[in-house]
Amino acid sequence: MNLPYSRPSFSSYNTNYLISTKPSVTSTHHTSADKTQKIVYLTFDDGPIPNITEDLLNTLKAYNVKATFFVVGKEIIGREKILDKIYKEGHSLGLHTYSHNSKKIYSSQDVFVNEMVKTRNLVREVTGHTTNIVRFPGGSSGHLNVSMLQKLHKNNFKVFDWNVNLEDGINPSLPTSKLINNAKKYNDNYSRLIVLMHCNSNNKNTINALPYIIKYYKSLGYKFGIITNDTKEYYYRVKK
Repeated sequence: MNLPYSRPSFSSYNTNYLISTKPSVTSTHHTSADKTQKIVYLTFDDGPIPNITEDLLNTLKAYNVKATFFVVGKEIIGREKILDKIYKEGHSLGLHTYSHNSKKIYSSQDVFVNEMVKTRNLVREVTGHTTNIVRFPGGSSGHLNVSMLQKLHKNNFKVFDWNVNLEDGINPSLPTSKLINNAKKYNDNYSRLIVLMHCNSNNKNTINALPYIIKYYKSLGYKFGIITNDTKEYYYRVKK
């Protein structure tokens, strides 16, 4: 299920993790000399999904690029081999709740945290790896407050939103060219880019766009990274 993704205004970002609070996103087309020691994290939500996730993995392998997959617990059942393949090929795993049911997961803070714990346990059972990185379905804006953040941190979780959005979650049928163009829309002062993509069964155009997105960031001199338990958090401004 694709939830409606809202794009928070830049003033709503947690400025502890932003380099700039410019009010708008700029589409930039740089030469490689413009960027030095900057990093981009390619992230995929909602898997593992047969064929789609595997095709993404094949492309990533062909370009020698690692990515981060925020997985949904219920999607792992019967697809354990795909999850294990993601991990064994050197990509990182994050948690995207167990049910991905917005009405349920946002019914209470405890329900939300418990879904993350349940998915973490399942990922550990399949891969032997404990991941503590989480992503809110729809993003943390409007959901993350001080008490929620404290509960997540008490369970060793770290929150990761995004600052580049392909918009393939709300509209997976976007043309490949539009997805590629969306990957080029970001605030020029960010020290790191976190790119939101999806790997649902209807995200075939994302597969088509991925090689061009990889080549675009490579042409700018970006280093591709994976989000791990040691990566500094990145989340939108916390509600009081």
